[in-house]
Amino acid sequence: MLNRRISVAPMMDWTDRHCRYFHRLLTSQTLLYTEMVTSAAIVFGDSERLLGFNNEEHPVALQIGGSDPVQLAEACKIVETFNYDEVNLNVGCPSDRVQSGMFGACLMAEPDRVADCVEAMAENLSVPVTVKTRIGIDELDSYQFLTDFVGKVAAKGCESFTIHARKAWLKGLSPKQNREVPELNYGRVYQLKKDFPQLEIILNGGVTTLQQIQTHLMRVDGVMIGRAAYQHPMLLTRIDEMFFNLPGSFVSGHQTIRAMYPYIEAQLALGIKLSSITRHLLGLFQGCPGAKLFRRHLSEQAPKAGAGIEVLEAALAKVPELAALS
Repeated sequence: MLNRRISVAPMMDWTDRHCRYFHRLLTSQTLLYTEMVTSAAIVFGDSERLLGFNNEEHPVALQIGGSDPVQLAEACKIVETFNYDEVNLNVGCPSDRVQSGMFGACLMAEPDRVADCVEAMAENLSVPVTVKTRIGIDELDSYQFLTDFVGKVAAKGCESFTIHARKAWLKGLSPKQNREVPELNYGRVYQLKKDFPQLEIILNGGVTTLQQIQTHLMRVDGVMIGRAAYQHPMLLTRIDEMFFNLPGSFVSGHQTIRAMYPYIEAQLALGIKLSSITRHLLGLFQGCPGAKLFRRHLSEQAPKAGAGIEVLEAALAKVPELAALS
């Protein structure tokens, strides 16, 4: 059974395959999510480019966006061949672009459609279909609204819900503001777990410390970390030890980056730019002496033609190794 006790959220433009490979070096157990990929893109686009990932990334889940059960079912036939550990339906993104495609958070207003989507997806997958959603949207933000939504979707086979503990304003707020302005309501997520004990309830939103994770895990089944995992990735080095009773992966950022060298060299040989990978490493030494110089060097040198491992070595030289221990 897939362990969702700790996960890293799907984040557009952030959690691509290079980011996930990096995060996997920091934690062996944390469930990693892809960026959202639309069902239309999967059906009509380059599925290998959109869905391909490295075996080392497991456990890894695909997040998919869509609202047409027929198209989602067709997309999942393709997804099934890629061996993901889970497929997650996005019912939480509030962006205008997502709303115009009639998926994301606006789907909370159509629980029957979401339920049909989940059912259609599951018919073509051998792995679980899960849902990531909000506690409400606009004026549809009562607890009764949330329980009705979860109940209808669960009735069609969804057994795991990741709940971002904020409602979404579909008009008037940007996606960034929707991650910060609506008030967090963890109590509502806790209550949802009480009222649906048979379901797996994962809490998401505003989680930035290991202590917060410990507190939430007393009330829910799992915690999904968002921007904190990306901006302060060394946070992930403690996850295996604290929450899975396993040794941590690496003791320093230097070791982690050097462990990536074979992967980076293989990607460079495929024509991938160094900066496409190193942009995910910029937060690694947050708070350490030399971190600013490390970031500056990578930002300036990695985008240059022909940039390779030597750029990373020079950047690492800016940070004293003993000062960068986790």
